Amino acid sequence: MPTVNDMTTTYADFAPSRPLRMLRQLGIDTQYALLGFPLGILTVALLLPFFFLGLGTTVIWIGIVIMPATLIMARGFAAVERARIRPVLHRDMPHPYYKKRKDAGWVRRMITPLTDGQAWLDLVHGAFRFIPSTIAFIFTVTWWAGALGGLSWSLWGWATLGEGNDGLPELLGFNSDYTTDVVFYLIIGAFFAVTLYPVVRGVALLEALFARGLLSGVNELRTQVAEANAAREVAQAQKAAAVSAEATALRKLERDIHDGPQQRLVRLAMDLGRAEQQFATNPEAARATLAEALTQTRETLDELRALSRGIAPPILVDRGLQAALTALAGRCTVPVDLDAPIVERLDPAVESTAYFVVAESLTNVAKHSRAGEVQVSVQRLATGLLVSVSDDGIGGASLAKGHGLAGLDDRVRAAGGVLSLDSPEGEGTRITAALPL
Repeated sequence: MPTVNDMTTTYADFAPSRPLRMLRQLGIDTQYALLGFPLGILTVALLLPFFFLGLGTTVIWIGIVIMPATLIMARGFAAVERARIRPVLHRDMPHPYYKKRKDAGWVRRMITPLTDGQAWLDLVHGAFRFIPSTIAFIFTVTWWAGALGGLSWSLWGWATLGEGNDGLPELLGFNSDYTTDVVFYLIIGAFFAVTLYPVVRGVALLEALFARGLLSGVNELRTQVAEANAAREVAQAQKAAAVSAEATALRKLERDIHDGPQQRLVRLAMDLGRAEQQFATNPEAARATLAEALTQTRETLDELRALSRGIAPPILVDRGLQAALTALAGRCTVPVDLDAPIVERLDPAVESTAYFVVAESLTNVAKHSRAGEVQVSVQRLATGLLVSVSDDGIGGASLAKGHGLAGLDDRVRAAGGVLSLDSPEGEGTRITAALPL
């Protein structure tokens, strides 16, 4: 009996083979070229007379009505052509932007097409499309006739032979019989059949690309410019966020050093000075002072190690994100449920950002949330890394400037990611960061 694996199929099993795809494309290109010729003639026959009539009657104001109507007619033909070229170019032709004035009077709405550049490009396409359409039509008909006629000549060619009816070989100066004529026409038919696909494909692309350049080229260029501007704005926002995050981190580091190690070092210096004075008069008191100074030294080293972890944790660099998060969870004063499966090493900037998201979140949980438990989840997705930290505390957290999480938001945006916060009052807090890879 067949197993599940035997019955498993993929799209590739049903995908058409290359010859079938070529044959299908040949049919699409052929109908496109054959239909384009009468459409081109019809477009020219309708647009040009109305255009010149409107142009000639502009002086008596009648043309002010005829010209916009002509441009609207050209827009209709352009819409048909955009739909026709989709299967030829294998891409959608987006509808371009046309000027609209809905809040203006009827006179201004009527003459709006006259100020629309795309409307005039539609008219230019309608006026000159018969040139590539005619070229495509002639080549398509010629190659199809040569292929079909040459290959099938042996079936009907005998009817054209007879006294006074010389065939093509005789007209070319060859002295041939019927068998020679059959071979000659088979060679001609084979040549046209072999070159049929590239020739028809080439002339169809010529006609389609001419239409695309006029009917969608400006719109595509405008879209590319808009995307470039958007990318530049995103880059500027990321740069500003990086600068802000760096400034916030430096201010926090300066404050932590001032409030912690610096104060301990000042006290250490004072204790050592007192011990020096006590050695001459009270050695026992000097030893007690030195012991206390030694304790201060150990505490200062612990604080410096903690600060160094906030700058560049060695465990993150050496062993990766999963080990660093495990160490964070172990140091947190609130029980942590960590779900961070081991994945391959990621970009250092991504790992560092993910680490600081969890570290800052756990710090805020320990200081402000009054939570009984916190859950940390890190998931590797196809498009990026998803980091989530949620607790069952009092909620009320904010990403606004002046709050502890504002710098975290800047750090995530600097990495190109997005940070979201859900913290209703009394219902806990959930921080989610999506980081691109």
